[in-house]
Amino acid sequence: MFFLPISDDNPTQRRPWVSYIILALCVGVYFWQMSLGSAQQAAIFGYGMVPARLFGLPLADNMPAPVAAWITVFTSMFMHGGLMHLGGNMLYLWIFSDNIEDSIGRGRFVIFYLLCGICAALAQALTEPSSPVPMVGASGAIAGVLGAYLILHPRANIRCIVGILVFFRVMNVPAFLVLGGWIILQFTNMGQVGSNVAYVAHIGGFIAGMVLIPFFKQPHVRLFEPPRSKAFSVSNVTVSPPHIPNVSRRKK
Repeated sequence: MFFLPISDDNPTQRRPWVSYIILALCVGVYFWQMSLGSAQQAAIFGYGMVPARLFGLPLADNMPAPVAAWITVFTSMFMHGGLMHLGGNMLYLWIFSDNIEDSIGRGRFVIFYLLCGICAALAQALTEPSSPVPMVGASGAIAGVLGAYLILHPRANIRCIVGILVFFRVMNVPAFLVLGGWIILQFTNMGQVGSNVAYVAHIGGFIAGMVLIPFFKQPHVRLFEPPRSKAFSVSNVTVSPPHIPNVSRRKK
């Protein structure tokens, strides 16, 4: 069985402009990467977060970096390694970030998002401090958003494509199942040899989001909010019975 989130049933009070800007920046940077052609790989090494460079260790290529190593902690959050990488991250950002931005406020959300990204990058770098492989992607910061969502809205219903073998259905699934399953998957896959996915960064960002959100949320926002719709329902549309007019018949 798997869950693919497509939306959530969790309305907000205002438009998440910061989330829109982050999404637009990630998409814009990706198209910039694509425009570089053969120089794209050099850009990823230059602006991606390389653990060995971050800790001042020598690199085999000895190429001059375009920016200071600490700046790549931030620049790497807006770069992606491929269209699927970008699309998956932006889908999760689109679904979950609006409620967190609404609960925090726009200015504080910027700080929260970047802090989660920093924690994710450091978690990955500390695990492999001598690695010369660049880390790119918004997934660490977005994992922080997911962790915050789990704390604020664990029972909110997420509209998911639920797959069992060859059968698929769209239904509401509680956030704690969707996000709990996601983080368990990160721990399960963490030990994979040769994987190019930064699972430790995902875990670090997720934990950071869970820890930080009680301090960043606005005072009126409660933790563990109740759901706004019924879980495991296939549709939220209420179908009314047809109205049959009462027509009086004349007596003959």
